[in-house]
Amino acid sequence: MIAGVTLAAPIPALAQNEPLLVPAVSQSRIEVRQGFTGARLLLYGAVMDPGGVRSTGNYDIIVVLKGPTQAVRIREKERIVGIWANAGSSDFRSAPSFFAVASSRPIGEIVDERTAAIYELGTDFIQLSPSGTIDPDEQARYAQGLVELRRRQGLYQENPGGVRIAEKVLYQARINLPSNVVTGRYTAETFAVSRGRVLASATARIEVVKAGLEGQVVTASQRWSFFYGLGAIALSLAMGWIAGRLFARG
Repeated sequence: MIAGVTLAAPIPALAQNEPLLVPAVSQSRIEVRQGFTGARLLLYGAVMDPGGVRSTGNYDIIVVLKGPTQAVRIREKERIVGIWANAGSSDFRSAPSFFAVASSRPIGEIVDERTAAIYELGTDFIQLSPSGTIDPDEQARYAQGLVELRRRQGLYQENPGGVRIAEKVLYQARINLPSNVVTGRYTAETFAVSRGRVLASATARIEVVKAGLEGQVVTASQRWSFFYGLGAIALSLAMGWIAGRLFARG
């Protein structure tokens, strides 16, 4: 099943002999229910010649899976007189909530740093969109701190050698989504690279949604926000009244 496929040329125009990518994903919709422990996605597809026949070239494949972007504030802590306290902070307008890269070889062996930065081919090249004015070196330190934090959380991943290519035409990669992923629309972009040049790209989309009781609560809060707010207030007052009565009896 091909999920929301969009073919695009990231360079000025595709030459007659340059490849086409046809991507697909094993699940175009992932439901997050109570007890969700994560999901294992299979991203696969084919590299085709423009005429629709199998590719005869030698290409490297890079797959980048991104989650919805978020505004993030990173705080730095310092130990002052034996107490850990906030010493500074930096804001980022659009940090991806999830970011994973799988490639047929290490990225540094496929493209140079300039190309990797243009296409965000690696966690070192994520465009975090910092806000405010801050010393560039300080900004880079905060950005690195954000990346390292999300690596430890399993939200930023790199897997060099994680893409397998068969018969120069079929490719596949597996990416693990941890249990703490954010819901929303994810994009899986695949790049075909030869001799350091990105020759073609294609995008598949994945929806991560809350399901079950949690999903119904989220839907209700979005559709009927006013009545949802009134209900939450009423529930809080009722719980407070019940607690007061129980303690009064004690």
